Amino acid sequence: MHSDKLFSTNIEVRFSDLDAMGHVNNAVFFTYFEEGRKHFSKKVFKVSDISDFKFIMAHIQCDFIRPIQFNDHVILQMWVQNIGTKSFSFEYRLVDFSDEALVYATGASIQVCYDYEKNRSIEVSAKMRESLTRHLKQ
Repeated sequence: MHSDKLFSTNIEVRFSDLDAMGHVNNAVFFTYFEEGRKHFSKKVFKVSDISDFKFIMAHIQCDFIRPIQFNDHVILQMWVQNIGTKSFSFEYRLVDFSDEALVYATGASIQVCYDYEKNRSIEVSAKMRESLTRHLKQ
């Protein structure tokens, strides 16, 4: 994949992320994906307020490859996989900061553009489509 399509953000492993086995709990991986979407939305969509989020989650999945430990330095890499009429999808990869070949997990999600006032799905706006296209995997 072209690195210019990749969006990356550092993930800080918190003590509260750990389970009784001493590694990051499986449910927290989805929180890491959420953090990526938040940072992506702030930087790419210029979201500055919670009301600026114009999409809802329709589907999310994660494949767990190796455990994340407390002292691991993790980066979330994400990119746009698809842009539809009313939805778009992200793919995710949690990797080690020092060695991106060391993959902790992969995942994907589908977001649906949504009008919260009218309580219904809406089309991906031209502006959003343009922003998403810059991170679309070719």
